[in-house]
Amino acid sequence: MRTFRTRTTTAAATALLAALSLTACQDNPSATPTPTSSAAKATPTSDRATPDGATPDGATPDQASSEATSGGTTGTPAGDGTSPGKPAATPTGGTRGEPGSGAPATEPCGADVKVTYTPVSRPLNHGLLTLTNTGAQPCDAYHAPLLRFDDAQATTPVNGASKPQAVVTVAPGESAYASVTLAAADGSGSHGGTARTLEVRFAPRGGEGSTDAAPAVITLPADTYTDSSASVTHWLRSMDDALMH
Repeated sequence: MRTFRTRTTTAAATALLAALSLTACQDNPSATPTPTSSAAKATPTSDRATPDGATPDGATPDQASSEATSGGTTGTPAGDGTSPGKPAATPTGGTRGEPGSGAPATEPCGADVKVTYTPVSRPLNHGLLTLTNTGAQPCDAYHAPLLRFDDAQATTPVNGASKPQAVVTVAPGESAYASVTLAAADGSGSHGGTARTLEVRFAPRGGEGSTDAAPAVITLPADTYTDSSASVTHWLRSMDDALMH
């Protein structure tokens, strides 16, 4: 019986010590550290890819966008017509003389020209005016020459049937032509007489009045006869075209 009691006492003491030890562990969690994985302790490195919308080195998204745009190396540059920003420039320009094109219009002939008069045998009672461009730039021979024989009060009538399809542009060194009908071939004209001089003025583009260029004053051949049927053609591109009228 004594032996049984000793073993029972020993077992009870062992159980009490185990209970005290368990209570101490619960009151001090740090006594038994919790293992951690190496993945949880790993620190991200700078080689990690930067997510969309984030920027390296502490820059904000707005700063990165502004730098990329101003540097012109990332994205679509503003102003190319495919992204917000300044619209792409529209080329300007146009052909010479068009309104609003910025290109200079061809000047009317008159300032740098030489005008000559030549009598012709055919057609009868006709003469030929030749306008030669002596300048360095092309000029436009608008409408018809404005003629006055001697001290006539009115200009010589223009033959409307001679109007060309387009204005004759005269390059430097080249010429335009107009034929002058001096008198009616059948003698039906009136107020006939001998003319000594012929004044030639130049029409502007609009056709009203004359340009500021000084007139060409030509001394006519002796016995140049004119009457009320005198007329002049428009400036034409060739001598043959002029003498058809």
